[in-house]
Amino acid sequence: MTKFVLAGRADCPFYAKAELLADYLQKNLPDFRVHKITQHPHVWEEWLNDLCKKNKWDHKNSPIIWRELLDRGGKGLLLGGYNEFLEHAQLYYGVTSSMTTEMMKVIAQENLMTHIEDEREKEALKQLIEPLNVWITSASCLPCYHLIPILTSGEVFGMHTEISITLFDDEKTEEYLQILVAEMRDLVSPLLQSVSICTRVEEAFRQAHVIIILDDHTDKEVHTLEDCIRSRVPLCRLYGYLIEKNAHDSVRVIVGGKTFVNLKTVLLMRYAPNITHNIVAVALGVEGEAKAALARKLKTTSSCIKDVIIWGNISGNSYVDLRKAKIYDYESAIWGPPHFSRPILSLIFDSEWVNKEFVATLEELTATGKQFGAILAAHSIATTLKYWYHGSPPGEIVSLGVLSEGQFGIPEGIVFSMPVKFENGTWVVLTDLKDIAISEQIMTRMTSDLIQEKLVALGDLIHFQPYQSEHKDSMNSSVLQEEEKDLIMSDEPEGKTVEQ
Repeated sequence: MTKFVLAGRADCPFYAKAELLADYLQKNLPDFRVHKITQHPHVWEEWLNDLCKKNKWDHKNSPIIWRELLDRGGKGLLLGGYNEFLEHAQLYYGVTSSMTTEMMKVIAQENLMTHIEDEREKEALKQLIEPLNVWITSASCLPCYHLIPILTSGEVFGMHTEISITLFDDEKTEEYLQILVAEMRDLVSPLLQSVSICTRVEEAFRQAHVIIILDDHTDKEVHTLEDCIRSRVPLCRLYGYLIEKNAHDSVRVIVGGKTFVNLKTVLLMRYAPNITHNIVAVALGVEGEAKAALARKLKTTSSCIKDVIIWGNISGNSYVDLRKAKIYDYESAIWGPPHFSRPILSLIFDSEWVNKEFVATLEELTATGKQFGAILAAHSIATTLKYWYHGSPPGEIVSLGVLSEGQFGIPEGIVFSMPVKFENGTWVVLTDLKDIAISEQIMTRMTSDLIQEKLVALGDLIHFQPYQSEHKDSMNSSVLQEEEKDLIMSDEPEGKTVEQ
């Protein structure tokens, strides 16, 4: 049994001629076998140098041909290039090639095109086989614990998408992370291909397709609000650099948490400018709190309430807009098919509750973080990711923190929660919604803190001055009457929440 290996550049005419001669010999000689290795012209020289170095051969051109020593092992016996192979065929088998130069060139070009097409197909298949690399920062915090079972269930990325999860945190948490990894393996999830721990900063986000940024825990004591704001900059700068350097080109970054969510998102965008559109902040947690409060009042389930819009600072001065809010499957004198809905504001007759109790409830939840626990944080992140990959429900409005480009009169360059929809793997701001104009007073109130936070963080402003309305006591009722009971959610600056 004789086995030859032919390796060559995909566009090499001599490789094409040697290949056809070897095919002829294999077809007509029962004990002649040939194995072909085709390399793209861009990688040929490097591949050839590595091969020759490994086997201690001296060969410079395409093709390179050697004989395998069957059942012997070892490096094989170098024959040489095209001329040596042609001479060998003539001497041993009495066969030669009469292919013209023009035909050699035509076949070489066809070989190159075929090789490129084959490589594309292999890459497509490889992407189907390779898992989706998901990185979770601050993985020792509680939301991560609740997020993992949702990610591995197939509900977020799909029932046919395997995932690989990397838990990223500092070295002090490694013992806890090892316990978490063991528990994750006990899930025996068919979609969880692998799970690992990373505590080395320089290796963070390696080939990441999805990065989930959770609240960072810091041992550094801060004495002022300005120090607290500036303390976010080093970590966001580091994360931005590592994302640009190590992550996949199409990486999606989702920022969650209870403190400075908008600020952290805009800083990540600043330090990872090539993926600005793929960095978003989660607003569904605040939206869920508002829906739950409305559901308790209307004695229904929060899942029946849709299209509540959260404007502004997700973890600070935000604004709950009920003008588009609807309720489905509501028990009342008016009934309809499953798709029938009624405006929320038409069902709440107690304006005193809307103006005071509802607003106070949401203010308390935002200020204390009492309700915004780990389960809600995990579910909000998972739902946002699910919509991002598979689209949000048709016709439904979703709140998301994205970079403002001047939509709705919002100042450019800040991250602002606004109404969007998810479709075709991306998000689109719903600028075509009617009757959702926001008064200048409310817009100023929401944007003032966000603009100042960014300026303080970047060193362009020394002192942070929380926005205070001149008519603070009467502002709620006047705005609610003029804008159909739109709700101002929080009246405390974000820094106060952090200090508490």
